[in-house]
Amino acid sequence: MKNPSEKNKIVKSIAVYCGSNLGISESYRETAVSFSKELVKRGITLVYGGASVGIMGTVVDTVLKEGGKVIGVIPTLLEEREISHKNLSELHVVETMHQRKSKMIELAEGFVALPGGFGTLEEFSEVFTWSMIGLNNKPCGILNINHFYDPLISMIDKMADEQFLQEKYRHMAIIEQDPVLLLDRFNDYPVPSVKTYSK
Repeated sequence: MKNPSEKNKIVKSIAVYCGSNLGISESYRETAVSFSKELVKRGITLVYGGASVGIMGTVVDTVLKEGGKVIGVIPTLLEEREISHKNLSELHVVETMHQRKSKMIELAEGFVALPGGFGTLEEFSEVFTWSMIGLNNKPCGILNINHFYDPLISMIDKMADEQFLQEKYRHMAIIEQDPVLLLDRFNDYPVPSVKTYSK
């Protein structure tokens, strides 16, 4: 856990994982816009997967419109398929998906999942797992728009209840429905202790 004398680090860059589709509910787009404006208001740089479509595109376009900084990371495989954004502050084109994820983790001081599909789940699960085993001490958050992630939250509880997830990680992810509350909690993130094993 964090040393009580250690000052909280102000998070200045956040990697956002979210869908390449817009989703069925207008609330996904509306809250993504609110979240993006809050990033700019706080001077937080957006790090993301480099595309211009779906919720990803909404987040990026809003941050840029509001005068914020956006760093994109996209693999050559998806540069045309996902339609890479052409107006970013920075765009890193990498060779593989693994390099994409590693670069985003390197550039970001925290991570947030907005609604998305399997790619979003996979990316968020990786940074969550890395936090458990001590590969990073950066806050992980879920913006639970329209209760989208309620089933995942229930699954986390199920894992802990059945003792496949250590109890100290049950509430490790910062989960909020409101972007302001979510980002407020990022600067008070208690770094979890490294996962231990028992025979």
